[in-house]
Amino acid sequence: MGRETSVLVAGASKALGRAIVEALEDHERFAPMTAPQPEWSDQGETERFFAEHAPEHVIIAAGRSGGISFNRQRPATLIRDNLMVAANIIHAAHRHGVQRLLFLASSCIYPRMSEQPIQEQALLTGPLEPTNQAYAVAKIAGVELCRAYRTEYGHDFIPVAPTNYFGPGDDFSPENSHVVGALIRRMHEAREQALPFIEIWGTGQARREFMYTRDLGRACVFVLDKYQGHDLINIGTGFSLSIGELAEIIRDIVGYRGELRYDASKPDGMPVKELDGSVLRGLGFAEATPFRDALAATYQWFIQNKAK
Repeated sequence: MGRETSVLVAGASKALGRAIVEALEDHERFAPMTAPQPEWSDQGETERFFAEHAPEHVIIAAGRSGGISFNRQRPATLIRDNLMVAANIIHAAHRHGVQRLLFLASSCIYPRMSEQPIQEQALLTGPLEPTNQAYAVAKIAGVELCRAYRTEYGHDFIPVAPTNYFGPGDDFSPENSHVVGALIRRMHEAREQALPFIEIWGTGQARREFMYTRDLGRACVFVLDKYQGHDLINIGTGFSLSIGELAEIIRDIVGYRGELRYDASKPDGMPVKELDGSVLRGLGFAEATPFRDALAATYQWFIQNKAK
């Protein structure tokens, strides 16, 4: 593969997609495809794009996602859109001779009560977390599509399970944001309005693992370049903390001095979710950004772009 090996990052306008594009631009052999992207949930548009542009490699970071509230309110939207995106792109990659494909699933594909840290072999071994089941099922379908196309056609299609991520360009909207984006926005607004307290869903005791998008983008390109396995691979940090601990760090970074009140009547989601990333670390990958520095950089991006 030469430097101009083209890599289509489906979903390049999203925070993680942009981070993957940046990592590709820094790579010695890959070049990100810059053509305007279609609506990937539309089969006809997807097929026409592949016929015209013929990408050599594909990373699927497209699709819809959101926090617990969005998952509870829009399950049909999440399962439909993510199923269609995965099926359309993977089938088009098959039809047009894509050499290697990475499908980015999610850490929520694993059973709710998985042994921690979660190994890749835990997939499909137990019930899912109910609050994000529809989204998780769509992502599991994408994993199985990669396996099926490899089995039937011999394609080098690899499913990847990234941990929770955050960073510049993230979604900070009240409707769609994940926990980091939601806490940054709410604490910033509470500080600006001098609110005496904010309420946070759940007990604050659920534990989560988080990865900075720029490190995750590098990890995705590393897997595309180096991973020679055939099955699902986790991308995780091996570091987790409680939602309460996360909230205290963000409060300190934002400078909010009000009270944090936890609403235990609202769901926590999975009690603990930390991925076993030993396979990836064994290949030589390591994240580079300290967690607090990553949160501070994300907050600075939010301040500079919140008007948008």
